[in-house]
Amino acid sequence: MVEIRLRNSRSRMVEPLTPLDPAKGVRMYLCGPTVYDRAHLGNARPSIVFDVLYRLLRHVSPENGWAQPVYVRNFTDVDDKINARAAETGRSIGEITEETIGWYHADMDALGILRPDHEPRATDYIAEMVAMIETLVAEGHAYEAEGHVLFAVDSWRAHYGQLSGRSVDDMIAGARVEVAPYKRNPMDFVLWKPSSDDLPGWASPWGRGRPGWHIECSAMSKALLGEVFDIHGGGNDLLFPHHENEIAQSCCANGTERMAQIWLHNEMLQVEGKKMSKSLGNFFTVRDLLDQGVPGEVIRFVFLGTHYSKPMDWTEKKREEAERVLTKWAALVQGVTAGDMPDAAVIELANDLNTAGAIAALHALAKEGDTAGLRAGLDLLGFGDLSGFDSQKGMVASEDEARLASLAERLAAARSAAMETKDFAPVDAFKSALIASGVEVRMSKEGVELIPGPGFDPSKLEGL
Repeated sequence: MVEIRLRNSRSRMVEPLTPLDPAKGVRMYLCGPTVYDRAHLGNARPSIVFDVLYRLLRHVSPENGWAQPVYVRNFTDVDDKINARAAETGRSIGEITEETIGWYHADMDALGILRPDHEPRATDYIAEMVAMIETLVAEGHAYEAEGHVLFAVDSWRAHYGQLSGRSVDDMIAGARVEVAPYKRNPMDFVLWKPSSDDLPGWASPWGRGRPGWHIECSAMSKALLGEVFDIHGGGNDLLFPHHENEIAQSCCANGTERMAQIWLHNEMLQVEGKKMSKSLGNFFTVRDLLDQGVPGEVIRFVFLGTHYSKPMDWTEKKREEAERVLTKWAALVQGVTAGDMPDAAVIELANDLNTAGAIAALHALAKEGDTAGLRAGLDLLGFGDLSGFDSQKGMVASEDEARLASLAERLAAARSAAMETKDFAPVDAFKSALIASGVEVRMSKEGVELIPGPGFDPSKLEGL
């Protein structure tokens, strides 16, 4: 039996995972995207994290005597951001959400992310949301005010904040909450709100309206996974208020002490050491990278190089290293049938999804020449068969890498000679020829490094 241990945000400890009902398998829910625009790079991290967990569970569940896992990732297709995008563009909400879901699927497919077992859309679960809100009102956990229905945080005050580790009083100060005069408590949050004729709306006991964001996931997860399930997660930006509110409304509506057994949150993404933001000019989408010729396998590899609980820094250096490693491994496993799944990689993933450790295990297999084990390990981490990786992605092949290593030694020798003669013209000419071939030249005290760029053309190296 393989023991899987995960970092539980609620207990703040790494705990063993045991399904609540082994006959139903591990049931897990990931908060998915609000479908109004392209997924930015940070949006991909929770999907990759849960994809690795899903793959691991599919592998170990039969050995552990568990049914196969059930994975749910939702689409929020009713939201004020979608309404605003429709107003800006003059397009219908349905057209926008359908197009965006198609974009999301294409981008996640390119990253090697498996489709979940269920991908519910919020608009298909309005009846379940209304029923849950009715229960909350009847039990005194929610109230109607000026056409809105709000959750009464004071009715759950003794428990509210257990996930984020803060008291209600602490949260009120500086909390990002909607200020409204009809709220009994500033922390009360919207379960249902009125809709004008030009906005999406559904009939309800409180008039025509639409759901608040938080109630959506509570209703969908209950419908597909039950009142209490095994794992709930997302980016740590959802920990409060979204997940805190989900717990409150789900526990109060269902009469349970908890919503999920383990809460799993990934840290945020940075770009070259800085927070990704449009104001800094370092904001880009998954599609931006794919269109620039960065393969999805490379994006995935860079993500897996950092533990999900740590901030991940996307850098050009990491991208280049990922390209080199995957190119080597693609050549090694070409035409190779996967052997037994490497124990070391499985053990590392079972240890709180230590993806960096699993990659290190694959490096060891490559060094030992265990290509069948390497092939199996790549499958486990979601890298497919890498067939056509070199030719389709225009990356450097192993023989080109050897050629570049030889040229780097020659350039280093030429630089040493130039430092004696003070004639750097041959060095400059050599560098210019390399750059014209699509090679990035890095020269430092430590030596010379030649890195193939996206426009690398090995044929231009002839004659150097």
